[in-house]
Amino acid sequence: MPSTRLTRNFRNVRRYHQIISVFFRYGFGDIISRLNLDLFIQALKFKKIKNSQIEKISTAARLRMAFEELGPTFVKLGQILSVRPDLLSENYIEEFKKLQDQVPPFSAEEAKKEIEEQLGKSVEQLFSFFDATPIASASISQVHRAVTKNNEQVIVKIQRPNIQDTIDTDLQILSDLAKLLERNIPDGHLFAPSLIVSEFAKTIRRELDFYREGQNIERFHKNFADDKTVYIPKVYWELTTDRILTMEWIDGIKISETAALEAAGLDKKAVAVNGARLILKQIFDHGFFHADPHPGNIFVLPDNVIAPLDFGMIGSLDQEQMEAVGALLTAFVKKDVEKIISVLVDLGIMENMLDIRNLKMDLADFLDRYYQVPLHQLNMRKILNEMITIMRNYHIHLPGELTLMGKALVTEESIGRALDPEFDMITLAKPYVEKMMIRKLDPRKHLRDFVGTLDEFVGLFKTIPSDIRKITAKVKKGELKIQFEHRGLENLIAGLNQTGNRLSFSLIIAALIIGSSLIVPSDKGPQIFNLSAFGILSYLIAAFFGLWLVITIFRNR
Repeated sequence: MPSTRLTRNFRNVRRYHQIISVFFRYGFGDIISRLNLDLFIQALKFKKIKNSQIEKISTAARLRMAFEELGPTFVKLGQILSVRPDLLSENYIEEFKKLQDQVPPFSAEEAKKEIEEQLGKSVEQLFSFFDATPIASASISQVHRAVTKNNEQVIVKIQRPNIQDTIDTDLQILSDLAKLLERNIPDGHLFAPSLIVSEFAKTIRRELDFYREGQNIERFHKNFADDKTVYIPKVYWELTTDRILTMEWIDGIKISETAALEAAGLDKKAVAVNGARLILKQIFDHGFFHADPHPGNIFVLPDNVIAPLDFGMIGSLDQEQMEAVGALLTAFVKKDVEKIISVLVDLGIMENMLDIRNLKMDLADFLDRYYQVPLHQLNMRKILNEMITIMRNYHIHLPGELTLMGKALVTEESIGRALDPEFDMITLAKPYVEKMMIRKLDPRKHLRDFVGTLDEFVGLFKTIPSDIRKITAKVKKGELKIQFEHRGLENLIAGLNQTGNRLSFSLIIAALIIGSSLIVPSDKGPQIFNLSAFGILSYLIAAFFGLWLVITIFRNR
């Protein structure tokens, strides 16, 4: 165990060094220098590259280039940030959209070894055919075609060897850097770096669990079992683990290939409507949706049937978030600014909001621009971008699931309009929103909520006598303790400690000076120019420490 920990720590140090080197090279040395990473900064002093070409590139582009060089974890982080306009401005969003999750494939031998280790049998025993050449290769996994022993065509998604260790190391470093940003960069906490890293860690760890992805597919299969316009691929559980996913091969046309759709005799308008209804049902009926519905993940089958693929990135709305979405949409229609503020408060994302008055004014202006505008004239992308800009201006960070929902809707709208210029996403969404609001008013739901609340009260009343007895017993024994926790006082306490230390040091210096003054005239002990050597030495020591104290005070301003 100690050797494993030592190896891990050494790997972290090397990776720290690599990450900081890359950020220095792309012109972020001023930020890195303010993070108090003195050990690494000293090592990198002579590695900082001044590149006139780099300096001409925008900050967003340089950050994207740095992410590309740093590999899978950072590429994934950039891709996830590209769907978070509530956190980043448009120039960063556009740059991060350019990040490509395509890397050279690992060898067929490594792929087969991984399959055999995970499934306990040789590839020849498991499949009648296995294509050694992957059909796709990404940072986390690569995909091979195969045929099962029952002659069924499948794809086998294989996780890259050692990718989990790499990502775990990077996540630990990202978490450390986020805390340093919040601690050392003025207003760094307003951009919520720790929150971003925490949400990213959850997302990428879900993507690393292929068994969970298989469960996502099964859930979609149940949700759309009666929908003839949607086809969900089958999962082969006997050929699936947390690192291997085997699923049905889908022989369809990508929804973005409009010429191929026309050549196959498919109805582009029907395809657009079916694709929109697919995402609307996921969000407003099930609260469980495909969070990455880009055109490459959606295929079209005969009869305009939609077949979504790649279920690693999934959004899930709980009951509270579903009701919040409905309330926000209702407030938007009714032009009710107070209700919007109330919903945001209930979601717990406005705890530190101070400038509510200006926020209300901006929201009122936003609602005025769209009030009573016909639905077919509304553009969901424009509305969402304007709303998120307001949120970002006031440092309001929406829950990740809500931004993923918005991104999924906007992506589907753009796909629909590429297929049909007259496509109207908002009109299609209206009945789903109305149905969700009707469910909220369902008396049976309120009865269930009341019964649940009543059950909690009954449980509470049952435990109150016992709790009172325990508290009384602790009071009698003198064991009752009250613990206070201070927040936000760390800098004040550190300042007071520093001031106290300096005062103590000053008193010591003053004592040395006074003592030296008494000793210098003495004729006892060693003499220098008829003055006490000990007194002169004490003066020198006091002068040295006094000068050092003055220098440290000026250095720390």
